[in-house]
Amino acid sequence: YCGRVFFYITATLIHFLLCVLGVCGCCGALRPRYKRLVDNIFPEDPEDGLVKANMEKLTFYALSAPEKLDRIGAYLSERLSRDVARHRYGYVCIAMEALDQLLMACHCQSINLFVESFLTMVRKLLEADKPNLQILGTNSFVKFANIEEDTASYHRSYDFFVSRFSEMCHSSYEDPDIRTKIRMAGIRGLQGVVRKTVNDELQANIWDPQHMDKIVPSLLFNLQQEEGVERSPSPETEKEKESPVELTERCFRELLGRAVYGNIKNAVKPVLMHLDNHSLWESKTFAVRCFKIIMYSIQSQHSHLVIQQLLGHLDANSKNSARVRAGIVEVISEAAVIEASGSIGPTVLEVFNTLLKQLRLSVDYELTGSYDSFANMGSKVIKVHEERQLQEAVIRTIGSFANTLPTYQRSEVMLFIIGKIPVPGMYPALGSANTGVEGSRMIQIMLLKSLLQVTAGFQSTNILTALPTSFLDPLLSFTLMEDAEIRLLVLDILISIIDRHDNRHKFSPVRIISDISVLKLKVDKCSRQDNLFMKKHSHRLYRHIYLACKEESSVQRHFESLYTLLGLICVELANEEVVVDLIRLALALQDLALTEEALPVYTRCAIHALSAAYLNLISQLTTVPTFCQHVHEVINSRKKLVTFLLPEDVLVETSKIPEKLEKVEGEVLFVQAKIAEMLGGSGYNTERLAAPYIPQITDEDRLSKRKSIGDTVSLQLEMESRNSPEKEQRSTAEQITFETLKQAIVDSVNVEELERERRRQVVERFQTAPFEEIAAHCGARASLLQSKLNQIFEITIRPPPSPSGSVGNGHGRTRSVPVYEMKFPDLCVY
Repeated sequence: YCGRVFFYITATLIHFLLCVLGVCGCCGALRPRYKRLVDNIFPEDPEDGLVKANMEKLTFYALSAPEKLDRIGAYLSERLSRDVARHRYGYVCIAMEALDQLLMACHCQSINLFVESFLTMVRKLLEADKPNLQILGTNSFVKFANIEEDTASYHRSYDFFVSRFSEMCHSSYEDPDIRTKIRMAGIRGLQGVVRKTVNDELQANIWDPQHMDKIVPSLLFNLQQEEGVERSPSPETEKEKESPVELTERCFRELLGRAVYGNIKNAVKPVLMHLDNHSLWESKTFAVRCFKIIMYSIQSQHSHLVIQQLLGHLDANSKNSARVRAGIVEVISEAAVIEASGSIGPTVLEVFNTLLKQLRLSVDYELTGSYDSFANMGSKVIKVHEERQLQEAVIRTIGSFANTLPTYQRSEVMLFIIGKIPVPGMYPALGSANTGVEGSRMIQIMLLKSLLQVTAGFQSTNILTALPTSFLDPLLSFTLMEDAEIRLLVLDILISIIDRHDNRHKFSPVRIISDISVLKLKVDKCSRQDNLFMKKHSHRLYRHIYLACKEESSVQRHFESLYTLLGLICVELANEEVVVDLIRLALALQDLALTEEALPVYTRCAIHALSAAYLNLISQLTTVPTFCQHVHEVINSRKKLVTFLLPEDVLVETSKIPEKLEKVEGEVLFVQAKIAEMLGGSGYNTERLAAPYIPQITDEDRLSKRKSIGDTVSLQLEMESRNSPEKEQRSTAEQITFETLKQAIVDSVNVEELERERRRQVVERFQTAPFEEIAAHCGARASLLQSKLNQIFEITIRPPPSPSGSVGNGHGRTRSVPVYEMKFPDLCVY
């Protein structure tokens, strides 16, 4: 007991002595070593900076005793807080420098506790009002962000730093130089946060919308300052390697480059919202720049996700102003080209589908004058010229995107677009209820212009795949429409597809050339696929060209396009048989101009000029001297007697044609018999050449046109006469009366209504009827087909021939034997 009392008294005395010595300032040697080492790094005058020798001792101590690292950090944090409160900023800088050096040197498992003290100090500096302290804290945080930690941290949070650095990016400090420094510090801070957290699964997900909604707008705000901010040159700014805009772009690219599949949407959505909130779509420049950075920064396999978001945003803004939609379309154009050069993805047809949808909407808006289905007083005012600019932007976007696609995908896009165009005779209700016929016409023109953009520069080695039946059929149906603009677009589309060697511009303008070698035409041997295509589709092409020449509304450009199309067929797809048919077609056009006196004078003269120019071209391509001589003689005669039948006087801006075309005959006409005789001597088919070309006008051609009610009636009358069992010669004048016309109109309407009702019932049956009923219906049709087949098989089966000639014994029917089981005599088989 006495020993314990003695120990207690001794301890009390020692404590008393320590207190006395501490008051006298002599307790430094008795303080903990880590505190003494920390105190020693601070000089008496803060301007002298960190005491390097003592700092090396502190670092060595921290490495030797890592368990003391957290206490060193806590003590440094305590001193720094005291210095900040007392405005001793020199010591603050020394403390942060010491913290930075300890962070860089120590990588032990105890560093997590030290980091907490470090981040507390950085937070303290960022909360200060002094810009220098904010920049100091940011620089320390950036150094920390570049350190790869060996151990994971489960409880660290960076929410404060994201918010504070984002706020610094929007700094509005009065001094422009200091404001620029604060903003750059904020950008570097956000870059550090991203580097520290993006690859650490244990940290808070930096890609969450709550963080991205702060980071991305802050970067875009600084990226946008390039145009308006001009800084005065200073020694400090001259030493900087990059401007705030360059730093922002580099940080933005780094952020996007780290994005994976699931994070693209969260990174792009704030960009779209920023452009919406600040009305930046209309200027286009900044929006295009942003998405160029995005498309070039993200991984190429994820680029289609950006296109999908842009398309969705375009749909969401479908009722916004035309300038906004045009800006989004322009961005899609630039982004889609970049995306197509990397990874096409499944979005090719989606892009075209959305763009074509916007075309249709723009046409409706232009014609109705409202963004709503029905115009009202509260609807926005639509500017027609802005809608036209939007339509042109959409068409350009379709073309620019299509130019990056491979041939097979461009063919799919062509089929996709032609399937969207209302085809005459197949879709009776072409336009919407609000736009009517004019809306249908504008939609057709816009979609054909889009198709023309897709086919521009299209070069396919196989013309069969470039012009399949599913594409050629609806396209040719437009060549017979009344609208001159639609016909011209179709001709240009055909020219773009057939021209595979860039020869089209060499045929313009239309003129008589004495030596076509000056044109430098590129002619290749016709391939097997080309021969198959012409064998399958040539007559339909010739027929539509022939009928297109008869259109009264055709002008100079139509005949120039027809001449170019005929020239390209001759150069690209011609073999011996095709050349013969083309000559027959040219001569048939001459006969058309002679016989169809109801045509306008200009049309008849233009057809004569077209025929002459084409025969001059094809005669020199065949290199048959007598043929060339005959063509030249006729052309020379026309130059002397009837110059208005040559392209130099007709197919020009100011044509020189007579008011009335007199009968043309004699030496100014090409003679088919002479041409057939001349070409027959060179091995061409004389019989085929001598036969005049007569196009067969099909029902498809008639349905494609429908010029007036009279055409509809004449078609029905002709069909009745064709289908009548009694081939009576009835006078047309006796049949066509007012009642006949009225009945024809009523009948045609009733037939269409009945057909539409029948189709509706079929669709409704398959949508609503139970499965058993549909199966029974299909089974009945199958049974009917099987019964017909059995009847056919019974007819083909015969009883075996009997050597005695008797068919049977008369008591029963002979068993039927299939033909393939019959045994024939040897003399009947070889």
